Parts: sequence; C-alpha cells; structure tokens
Amino acid sequence: MKTKKIFYTALIIAMPFVWTGCSDLLDVEPNDVITKENFYKTESDFQAATGPLYNKVWFDFNDKFYYGLGDGRAANMYAPFSDYVYPFTDLTETGLTGPLVSAWGSLYNVVQQSNNVIIGISGSSLSDAVKNKYIAEARFMRGTAYWYLASLWGDVIISTDPRELVKNPLVNKNPLKDVYEFSMRDLEFAAKYLPETAGQAGRLTKYSAFGMLSRVYLSFSGISDNPNSGTRSQEYLDLAKKAAEKVISSGPYSLMTNYEDLFMIDNNNNTESLFALQWVPNGDFGVNNTQQAYFALGSDITGDDAAWGYWTRASYNVLQEYESKDLRRRATWMGDNDHYAEINKANGGYTVDHAADFLTVKKGVVGSTKDNSKITRMNSALNTYMLRLAEVYLNYAEAALGNNASTADATAIMGVNRLRARAGLDPKTTLTYADIIHERRVELCMEGQYWYDLVRRAYYKQQEVINYVTAQNRGTITPILYDTSTNTVSVDPSKSTSPRAIGVIDATIFTLPYPESELVQNPLLRENPVPYQFTEEKIKDLF
Repeated sequence: MKTKKIFYTALIIAMPFVWTGCSDLLDVEPNDVITKENFYKTESDFQAATGPLYNKVWFDFNDKFYYGLGDGRAANMYAPFSDYVYPFTDLTETGLTGPLVSAWGSLYNVVQQSNNVIIGISGSSLSDAVKNKYIAEARFMRGTAYWYLASLWGDVIISTDPRELVKNPLVNKNPLKDVYEFSMRDLEFAAKYLPETAGQAGRLTKYSAFGMLSRVYLSFSGISDNPNSGTRSQEYLDLAKKAAEKVISSGPYSLMTNYEDLFMIDNNNNTESLFALQWVPNGDFGVNNTQQAYFALGSDITGDDAAWGYWTRASYNVLQEYESKDLRRRATWMGDNDHYAEINKANGGYTVDHAADFLTVKKGVVGSTKDNSKITRMNSALNTYMLRLAEVYLNYAEAALGNNASTADATAIMGVNRLRARAGLDPKTTLTYADIIHERRVELCMEGQYWYDLVRRAYYKQQEVINYVTAQNRGTITPILYDTSTNTVSVDPSKSTSPRAIGVIDATIFTLPYPESELVQNPLLRENPVPYQFTEEKIKDLF
C-alpha cells in the first residue's frame, strides 16, 4: 500500500551507509551485517544509524523538489519544458505532480527513519549522555522535516512510532500550529543535547539546531487565526533572535571569504555550513547529488550526456534584484561571456557562449570528472546546503526588525553588511523588510528558500504576498537583454513573449495538495485536523 510505503520504513534496521572515521564521506557497508538483533550496541552503531539521515532519506526531496518548489514556485527560475519545475512556477500542481508526491514521501522517510533511530537508540544499554547525542541528531532531522511539511502542506500527520502505523495506517492529520510545536520541541531537544563541535566533518552541532530554531521560530511568529493581522508574536520573534544570536556569538562558524567558493566541491563542510546533505562521490543512485544534470547548459560542461539545463533559466524578476556590482550573480547564474576557471580546466576554463537574452544556472554546476575526480555522471558530489551562517544572520535581522518599519540593531546591521561586503556592495546603516528580503533572495537564490520566505510573510500579510505573486507576471517568458558587466537587465523589444496558463492566485497557493495516492489510502486526510496530544515536558532552559 502506498500509504505504508511512505509513512513507515522497515522495522528491521538495515543501514547501508556509515560515516568514515577520518573524512566527511559516507562509505558503503553490506546491508546484511546490520539487523535488529545485533544493532544499537555501540556508539559506532549509533553513527551508522544516523548516517543515512544526511543523504538517502532526503534524495527524492533534493533531486528536483528542493529547487523546483523553493525557487521555481517563487519565480526565481523557470523551466517551461520541465515538468518538475513548471507546475510549481505556473501554480498548477496537483496531487499527481511527480516531484510533489516524491517530496511528501521523502520527508516522511526522514520522519520515519528518524523515528526508527530514536526508538532503537532509546532501547540501548549505553549511557543517557551518549544516547541523547544521537537521539538529538535524529530529532533535528525529524524536526526539520516537519518544518518543511508544515510550510508546504499545513496540517499533516505527526508520527513518532512507525509500528503504530503498521497496526493502523488510517490516522488523522494534526493542525498546523501543533506541527510547528512538534518541530520546535524536536529542535529544542537537539539544541540541548547535540555537541558543541562536530565529531566528524558534516555532522550537526547544537548551533545547527539553534540556527534551525531561528528559522522555525521566525515562521511560527506570524501564525494566528488572522492571516492578514499584519503583526507577529513578539515572544517568538524574541526567541528567533536569541536562537540566531547563539550561533552568531558562540558558534564555531564564520563566513567564507569568497561567495563563489561556497559552491566548490572541495569546500564541502566549510566554516559557513551548519547543515548540509552529504552526497557520496561515485556513490550509487540514491546517495548522489543529481542537480547538475538538470542545471548544466551542455555536455561541454559535464563531459557526458547528462546536461539538460538549456531551458532552466533565471527569471526576469530575479535578475532585477541584482545590484550592479553584486558578485553573487555570476556565482548563481551563468551570463554570456562569464568565465569559470574551475570548469573545463584542461582547456583554460569555461566561457559561457550563448545569446545574451537568457541566463542559466551556475550554482550547483561544477564541471566534469576531468575537472574533479569526485564528479561522475549525474553526481556532482556537491553538498546541498540546508542551513548556513548567512541565513542565520538574515534570520536575526528579520527577528530584530520584528513589527517595526526599520531597525538599526547593531548585530543585524553587522550580519547583513558582512554579506554585502562579501558581495562587493556598499553597507547599510538601517534595515527595512525590503532590504532584508532582497538580501535573502539574492544570497540564498537557488538554495531552495525563497518560496518559504513568501509563505512566512503570508502567515500575517497574506494579501500583500498574493499581490506580490500576481505582479510577478508568471504567465510570460520575457526575452531579455542582460549586461553581465553591470548586472543590468531589460526587456528585448525585438522578440515576442510566450504566454502561459497560470493557476488562480489566491490564498490556496500557500498550501500544496496532498498526494492523490495518500488521499485514496488514508481518507482521514480529507477530514478536519485533530489536535496532537503532547506528553513530553517542554525544554525551558535553552536561553
């Protein structure tokens, strides 16, 4: 049954990937060496159990949905011939849309594999101090997955034990506020029990959890019974600010000096990365990062036939956001005559040679195996950023702004200006919401975040966001003229535009339809949500 496949995984723990002792990579171990009877006996078992939570369970989310929803639906990009992007950009997705179904399944795989790990470790005879560190890792993953589920679908099913779903797969969904509360409690547990520093490159720390909490608190601050209230909860704005400040003032993280270096394979797990999906170089399908294949302009980049990105392009709307000297543009979008020394190294680098009327994706495009032996067909080996320090700076700034028109908070100004300085831009002396959302859009562009920024705003200024989305003019593919030396874009009057049918833009765009297969298997998804019964005492000593 489809519901069972999505909502729970095998109760016999078979973890094929374990962390190596001295690197940030995941090695393959035979499935048959791990069983329910001989597992969860040592800390090494705990490391092996949590390893797949960094890649395999997220694969279907990362493969297409990460950017198709996060950037495509936000109109940062368009791909009019790719059915994993245009249903989201055109606001016409249904419960049968492939990436939507896959993402739902992937996020619940994260939840249920995390549940399996939590249950398995909880029953171990090791000390609570050791167990809590790895339970915290699993709860971070589960809490993050539930933030995505809440942001995307609103009311969803909260599950802590897949064995209960084996007995009865027909379960009620839970309300949005409870899903957020569940996510926050998971992440608060993670913030308390994760270590100060990562035991292995790429592993989580307590500051990873505080950073994610700053995001979740910020989202939750706007939720009320009135989506046009215009204000956010000061309590949760303060919590978001405190969580971000923990990372900024106490965490072991710092910005990379060069923005483009963030997206080089050899800089995986750098000083700015708080949480990234860890893909296996030369790994099998399911633990590989496929994104380059969907972004690369041609085979002269990848060295093989997996290069389908000619029609995956920057929107006119997002290109308007880049200031004339912003170095982030060429690190995100390939424009005519841009040169990239790390691609096609043997021939002196790669110079983009296509018409000046479109830009294709650079972020995630890293070259061929001749450029780096870690790259193989449909596997860039590049980590997928899920949270980095730059976002935490921006979360702090937005929380400090709160319900005010502007802020001159010193830490907010410092964080934003560090990002602007790295991008080659002039500093700010005060910040407005327009300043912050602009920085978020360009700093995190093609990192799957901007749609969630709009959803967060829609929790308390829904009509404003509806008007904004309407004004994006998604129904037109706009031929442009782009000057890469000044980052200036204009409409090319000599070429006609191509109209597209766009879905209705109203309050319904802020939640996705449930997968049709899930509605068939679990009709209770159609019913009103049922409040979740919290039994665990809430952690109160984090700040």
